[in-house]
Amino acid sequence: MNEWDTILFYIVGVNAITFYLMARDKSKAKKQEYRIPERTFWLLGVLGGAAGCYLGMRVFRHKTKHRSFMIGMPLILMIQLIGLVFFFLS
Repeated sequence: MNEWDTILFYIVGVNAITFYLMARDKSKAKKQEYRIPERTFWLLGVLGGAAGCYLGMRVFRHKTKHRSFMIGMPLILMIQLIGLVFFFLS
């Protein structure tokens, strides 16, 4: 497996996990159960899962009232995309 495959595998994996956790947290919110801490989503976002988090926000209408999520996750995603472009073009 080359470096592109490894990075792609990691990105898809972390975003899938983040997306799943957004769905799970929304379900828990509806049932008023113990929730997944927001810092978990921020950590996953910074570690490459910003796209999954943002997509989960849109699909499940979750955390959309949190201005920090509505601004922060797309910002982190843009930074990650720019980083990937520079990584693969260098």
